Amino acid sequence: MRFDRFGLAFDYPDGWAVDTGDAGGRYATVTVYAPGGGFWSVSGHAPGGDPRELSAAALAEMKQEYRDLDAEEATDRVGGHELPGFDMNFYCLDLTNTAQVRTLQTDDAVYLIFCQAEDRDWDEIAPVFAAMTTSFVAASGSAELEADDE
Repeated sequence: MRFDRFGLAFDYPDGWAVDTGDAGGRYATVTVYAPGGGFWSVSGHAPGGDPRELSAAALAEMKQEYRDLDAEEATDRVGGHELPGFDMNFYCLDLTNTAQVRTLQTDDAVYLIFCQAEDRDWDEIAPVFAAMTTSFVAASGSAELEADDE
């Protein structure tokens, strides 16, 4: 399936539910839910901000919600771009969970990409989240940025 609204475009699996409830104005948030649990979300923020500060703010919110949260800095390289952020592990309803937050900076916005699933599902669902992120980066206009970087 292909999502392409609010200036956000990405591919996602058939049968997953899309929530655009936070998609107001120019900088929208779209969340896609897996049928068995877990979700992937992308939100746009005004350009010019520091992507690392944005991911740190998301981490701070998670630490307020989950007191025993463990986190470490992490960076993915997608489409020639570094996506800085954090990997997180925590307990929720007596189950261990993994979450990742990454950021992408373009000329138009800074994007926050967040995904989360229970650990028992993580190994199966993480490659799907990665594919969604890759499709988002490819559609975000980052190809223009890559050409500028070379």
